[in-house]
Amino acid sequence: MTNSAETAPIRVRIAPSPTGDPHVGTAYIGLLNYVYARQRGGKFILRIEDTDRTRFVASSEQMIFDALRWVGLAWDEGPDVGGPHGPYRQSERTEIYRRHADMLLANGTAYRCFCTAEELDAVRKQQLAAKLPPRYPGTCRYLTPEQIAARQAEGRVFTIRLAVPTEGSTTFRDELRGNITFDHSNVDDQVLLKSDGFPTYHLANVVDDHLMEITDVIRAEEWISSTPKHVLLYKAFGWAAPRFWHMPLLRNIDKSKISKRKNPVSLIYYRESGYLPVALINFLGLMGGGMPADFNGGTEKFTLAEMVEHFVFTNIRLGGPVFDLTKLKWLNGEYLRAMTAEDFFTQVRTRVFGDDYIRAISALMQTRIETLAQFGDLTSFFFQDDVVPMQEVFLPKKRALEETLAFAQDQLATLEACGWTNEEMEAALKKLGEEKSWSVKENFMLLRAIVTGSTMSPPLLESMIVFGKARTLDRLRRFLDAQKKAAGGQK
Repeated sequence: MTNSAETAPIRVRIAPSPTGDPHVGTAYIGLLNYVYARQRGGKFILRIEDTDRTRFVASSEQMIFDALRWVGLAWDEGPDVGGPHGPYRQSERTEIYRRHADMLLANGTAYRCFCTAEELDAVRKQQLAAKLPPRYPGTCRYLTPEQIAARQAEGRVFTIRLAVPTEGSTTFRDELRGNITFDHSNVDDQVLLKSDGFPTYHLANVVDDHLMEITDVIRAEEWISSTPKHVLLYKAFGWAAPRFWHMPLLRNIDKSKISKRKNPVSLIYYRESGYLPVALINFLGLMGGGMPADFNGGTEKFTLAEMVEHFVFTNIRLGGPVFDLTKLKWLNGEYLRAMTAEDFFTQVRTRVFGDDYIRAISALMQTRIETLAQFGDLTSFFFQDDVVPMQEVFLPKKRALEETLAFAQDQLATLEACGWTNEEMEAALKKLGEEKSWSVKENFMLLRAIVTGSTMSPPLLESMIVFGKARTLDRLRRFLDAQKKAAGGQK
């Protein structure tokens, strides 16, 4: 089958999920898609993958829009700007997916699965006990039309699964790696449509990419193992597949996949922490090695426009690029020092001492100070990057260090999961304290010490709201990381 992507006008996309703060990896993959499209006179599309309603966060979509625009990535089509291939939110396309799932049922490349979650869980446990890879055993694959009709008459819910060929293999070309082959014995009969009528990533991804005429799928390498399922879906529909480019994953310094446990991954964090968008986009552009090593005298500094002009995709190195915060800080410093004094002052005035920020802090302080000079004493933590309290400040009486750090880890997990309002945080933290037998005083004093570095501060939860979720969570992670390092040094 001829690949129509070879001659069609270039169209690429990113498809983030609105499940929380926009991820720095979204900006990284978005940047590569943007550059690829602009180099070739093509279109860059933003699609919102919001079919996972259990993890959906209502405010996340707007945060994605704001964060991507902050780093300078403008899309040609998307939910907020429209375009000829909308709608661009998957939750608004569910009827399209159902129609296409029915097409696969009709041509025999998919089938209804009536297995319950309990039945599937039991099979999974048996496979794990036998040291076999967990996969669907094909229980419903060969049901007769009469058996299917009987189950439907009983009102039994079902999913729709892809009927992966039982023999042979699927080969696809990765533009950075060459041909990759997967034996069908290692490809599961993937669920395409869930029992609630919503598609899985795999069906929605393929249908949307085809209908939106995507010519090149540029995404992270973690999707390589899913690509044979996608290729099989293209074949099942009788469609030509796009070109596939799987980009090396961003890595921590220890080469593990970048994660919030070891690096801030929220774009909101970088914006609120005083990083310049030009520095962050420059830093992400260094990942993978597509820029000429001698560009700009080897200084590693370049603009987005210069990246569009000079970036070479086939030069990307497959080894995972290291997301080194030390280097990002250095690069950010280079851009700060290159500013005029007036521009630097403007950045400080708007980013660190912005009117809205100072106004919110002032509202917390007005009834708590006796002289204006005290304002700085009680609010310094709002303007500090590092706040690591001493043990005598954060360790509650009658609590051991180990149990205190374990509870701090629980506080972090609790705050990650809850909404950023006074009421939601207070309820979640009090519930945690009750479950772990920590008093309200111990609970909130520990959190106050970690966030502010002191046992004295303006109202804690109100302060955290002003400080922001991304920076508050990062402060908790830094505290825990510092304690782990201190414990390692004492051994």
